Amino acid sequence: MIRFPMASAEVNDEDIEEVLKVLRSKRLALGPKMEEFENAVADYVGVKHAVAVSSGTAALHLLVRALGLGEGDEVLVPSFTFISSANVLLYERVKPVFVDIDPETYNLDPDDLERKITGKTRAIMAVDVFGQPVEWDEVLRIAEKHDLLVIDDSCEALGGEYKCQKLGRFGNAAAFAFYPNKQMTTGEGGMIVTDDDRLECLCRSMRNQGRGGAGAWLEHERLGYNYRMDEMSAALGLSQMRRLEAILARREWVAERYTECLRGIEWVRPPIVRPHVRMSWFVYVICLGKGINRQEVMNHLERHGIDSRPYFSAVHLQPFYRELFGYRGGELPVTEDVSSRTLALPFYNDLTQEEIADICGILASKM
Repeated sequence: MIRFPMASAEVNDEDIEEVLKVLRSKRLALGPKMEEFENAVADYVGVKHAVAVSSGTAALHLLVRALGLGEGDEVLVPSFTFISSANVLLYERVKPVFVDIDPETYNLDPDDLERKITGKTRAIMAVDVFGQPVEWDEVLRIAEKHDLLVIDDSCEALGGEYKCQKLGRFGNAAAFAFYPNKQMTTGEGGMIVTDDDRLECLCRSMRNQGRGGAGAWLEHERLGYNYRMDEMSAALGLSQMRRLEAILARREWVAERYTECLRGIEWVRPPIVRPHVRMSWFVYVICLGKGINRQEVMNHLERHGIDSRPYFSAVHLQPFYRELFGYRGGELPVTEDVSSRTLALPFYNDLTQEEIADICGILASKM
C-alpha cells in the first residue's frame, strides 16, 4: 500500500463550490470564467495577453505553429525535459536539436546551446526544468545574436522568477501547464502568455478550430484545433489563482524541510537553486551518487509505501526518437549521466515535517 504518493492535488471547498457554480449555470464552454482566468494569469505574470487551452502541450503546439516554424527548420531544445517539449516540434515536422544541460540546475547549457546553432536553426525552446528558471540573460543574448525566436516552456514553473522578473515575460511567448501534479491545477489545462498581439490572435483562433474573432460559428479562417479550456476547468484555475502565492510558499516550505532532512545522507544530492532565481517548486528531485543502484533504492522505498520515480528520462533516448534520428547514447553526456541518477520523491502541499522526516529516514536506511 502506498502511504506517500508522488503527488496530491490541493483542492479545497472553495474550489469545489466555484466548479459547482459553473455546473449550475449550464454555461460549460466558452464562457466568462475562461476569460476571467486568462485575465488573472496575464495580470499575475505582467503580460498583455493570456490564452487558455486544454493542456500545456496544446499551448506549446500552438506557439510552434503561430511562430511559423515548419519543415526544414531546427529548434534547439533540452533532452532533459518532459517529452512534449520535443513532440510539439515533430507535430509541425520541425527537427528538434537536443542541447546538453548544466549538471547542477539541469537546465540547458548556454555554451552547448550556442555550439548547436546551424544555418537551419530558427528558434530556442527553453525549458524551466522542475520550476527553476533557465539562465535567461544568456539565452536571450544568444537568441539576439543569431536572430532566433524564443519559446519559454514554463509548464513546470508558474510563479518562478529570474532576477525578480516573473517567468512568462521572457522570449516571444511562454506556456504554462495545470496538470494535477503542478503547483496549481485545472485538472487538464494550459495557458499561453505573450505581449505579441499577432501571436495572441493566431493562438486564440487556432485553439477554437480556426474561427475568427468576429466570424460566424461555422466560418473558419485557418487550420485549427479543439484546444479550448472548458468553464469548469477555468473556474477551478481561477479559484486556485487567488491563493497561488500561499500554495507556492507552502511548496517551498516542503522543499526546505526535505533539504534539511537529506543533508546527512552522503550519497544523496538535494536540488541546487541559484541565488538570483525564485524557484517555483514543481517536484523535488534528488541526484544519487555514482554507483548507487537507483532501482534498488526505488524498490526499498516502495516496500515502505513510498512512491518515487526517475525524473527525467532523456528524450533523445526514447525508443521512437532513437528510431527516427538514430541516437545511440553518448551524444549528450551530462544529460545521460543526470537522467540515470535523478529520482523524484513524494512532493505535495499536505506533507508534514514528520512525514518528510519519515521518508528521508527510510531513504537513508537503504545504505
